[in-house]
Amino acid sequence: MKRPQIWRNWLFITGLALGLLSLSSACENDMRDIERIASIPEEEAVDVSLQVTVTYSDSAKVKAVMTAPEMRVYHDSTNNSEFNKGVEIIFYDENLQETQRIKSNYALLRQSEQLTEFRDDVVITKADGSVIKTEELFYDEKNQKYYNTVPIIFFFSDERGNQAANSFSADANFVRIDMESPTGYWITRDNNLFPSSGF
Repeated sequence: MKRPQIWRNWLFITGLALGLLSLSSACENDMRDIERIASIPEEEAVDVSLQVTVTYSDSAKVKAVMTAPEMRVYHDSTNNSEFNKGVEIIFYDENLQETQRIKSNYALLRQSEQLTEFRDDVVITKADGSVIKTEELFYDEKNQKYYNTVPIIFFFSDERGNQAANSFSADANFVRIDMESPTGYWITRDNNLFPSSGF
């Protein structure tokens, strides 16, 4: 008669031990999962917009229009905007006439620094057809000036030559341009000795 009781007790103890073992194992798995998740770097919140058009205006007058296939706005301490698939900005005067445009395959707007960085096949085209090409261009919004630290080429609007430099800086309208170690050539025609640079 006592035998079935011992058998039941043994089954109960065995079941309890197995239950505790599986519970312990589950806790270990849960802890491992928690540690794995905790070790993953926290993803930054980012808004992604496609086929973007932004119009910049001042006193109800359009100053520029920016278009981009994609814009990423990061919601961190920098609040940067990134254009991984390229960007184009067209600038206008007070009569809504185009003055220049900037196009690049990549751009980064650093909000906290008030600095815009253009990279990879940067092309600046003036309204008269003059063209500037480089691989890097920065716009300092605070001081309203452009500059870079890599070689740059200026193509004259009448295709009578070009000019190259190791780097340059310019005002916001590319009227005054200071070049470092400039070199170049131009072709004279008739009595006009110098080509029109458009800068």
